[in-house]
Amino acid sequence: MNRPWWMDGVPFACQPDCGRCCDEPGGIVYLRPEDAQNLANHHDMSVEDWLERDCRQTLDGRYILNSDQYTDVCIYLDENKKCTVYQSRPAQCKSYPFWAENVRSDRSWKRTVKECPGLDAEDVIIIDGNTIRTKIIEDRDATRGFREWPVKQ
Repeated sequence: MNRPWWMDGVPFACQPDCGRCCDEPGGIVYLRPEDAQNLANHHDMSVEDWLERDCRQTLDGRYILNSDQYTDVCIYLDENKKCTVYQSRPAQCKSYPFWAENVRSDRSWKRTVKECPGLDAEDVIIIDGNTIRTKIIEDRDATRGFREWPVKQ
């Protein structure tokens, strides 16, 4: 099997005042159980109450974050394009731009580079291949999501 192109590392640095990855109308943030627990803790709420307030379920039952009813972007993105839950943000958010769908082909990666200013910024650092692999796995895990709380093992 060929070694993935990104295993040698990819230059990236999240840019201040950007928020482009979150400021996408119609975007969907899938949640892992750990994400729900972290965000509920962040808001000093029970997971059940937090899910009721800040989430909805997809047609197949997976929990996702609500979007703002007027802008259709992430409910945690403020008017300055800052994440209000940055320290507790979900794995899918932490993984961007290294989502499986973004790294699967040259074409999808070129589109991602056009969309994400952090991939060609002057202050980039090299994100190593093992870190990227972890982010891809966490993104896939988030996409699987969960359908009920508490999660049954």
